[in-house]
Amino acid sequence: MTATIHKIGGHQAPSLDPILKLVALGMNKVNAVILDRMQSEIPLIPELAGHLIAGGGKRMRPMLTLACAQLLDYPGDRHHKLAAAVEFIHTATLLHDDVVDGSDMRRGKTAANLIFGNPAAVLVGDFLFSRSFELMVEDGSLKVLKILSNASAVIAEGEVHQLTAQRQISTTEEKYLDIIGSKTAALFAAACRISAVVAESGEAQEMALDAFGRNLGIAFQLVDDAIDYVSDGATMGKDSGDDFRDGKVTLPVILAHCRGNAEEQKFWRDAMLGNRVSDADLGHARALLRAHHAIDDTLDRARHYGQRAIDAIAHFPAGEAKFALTEAVKFAIARAY
Repeated sequence: MTATIHKIGGHQAPSLDPILKLVALGMNKVNAVILDRMQSEIPLIPELAGHLIAGGGKRMRPMLTLACAQLLDYPGDRHHKLAAAVEFIHTATLLHDDVVDGSDMRRGKTAANLIFGNPAAVLVGDFLFSRSFELMVEDGSLKVLKILSNASAVIAEGEVHQLTAQRQISTTEEKYLDIIGSKTAALFAAACRISAVVAESGEAQEMALDAFGRNLGIAFQLVDDAIDYVSDGATMGKDSGDDFRDGKVTLPVILAHCRGNAEEQKFWRDAMLGNRVSDADLGHARALLRAHHAIDDTLDRARHYGQRAIDAIAHFPAGEAKFALTEAVKFAIARAY
């Protein structure tokens, strides 16, 4: 078996079309599971869950589960329910995150907690977590259960870690990478790894797919950090500058603060403490990020992790699935341009 290294870059714009085409039939089955399992005799539960689940998200994580199963030539159907479980975990965390963050928008729509209230959003998030564990138990694999339950715990730890780091301008790059490795990358990694478990492909394949998903997840979050300052609400599906106004010390802020003079560092301290949150302050923050190349360097790091993701599956045979996964990484990076 020979390895092919696929470099990030090239002249053709990357696209999600290959992975969308690859998993289209499987996603129909996953969506059927999601629709069935979000039902309840309590009408508010499917109404609130449906507001977010049907809200236009790309469902990247369950697509990765399906694509990785195809990469391994898995002929069964266990991964359909597990991909639905992955999406339920992700949706539950989004519902909880919006309550914690006080977000106004999610996927270009009014956040569910603003429509239905914080208590309902939290409880429906708990309901979706419960549904995800039902699906895991039905699968019957203790290893799958261990991987996904551990990912759920790590995500929660990452969110708490981020909460304690909020408004802390002293947060280091290393600490921040630990945070996003937990709160974002853990579920990407688990979504990919469980395909190797159901395909009984062995530990080496499991860890290769885990590394692919983990590095993709970090790259994905770093790009999100960058576009919060350079994109608009219509493109992102949430309000531009939310991270700045919420005092989230993301990597662009960490880099700009470290590289700034005393006056600029004071601005960042005040901003992260919530004392500089006007549109003019956001504009000044963007100017400082440009002046210190903080956005460019954040995207450089995203490309680095994206390349690590692609390298992790280099030993897999060339084919439609490998191409689709590689394009998905490139697309995740290209969202910032």
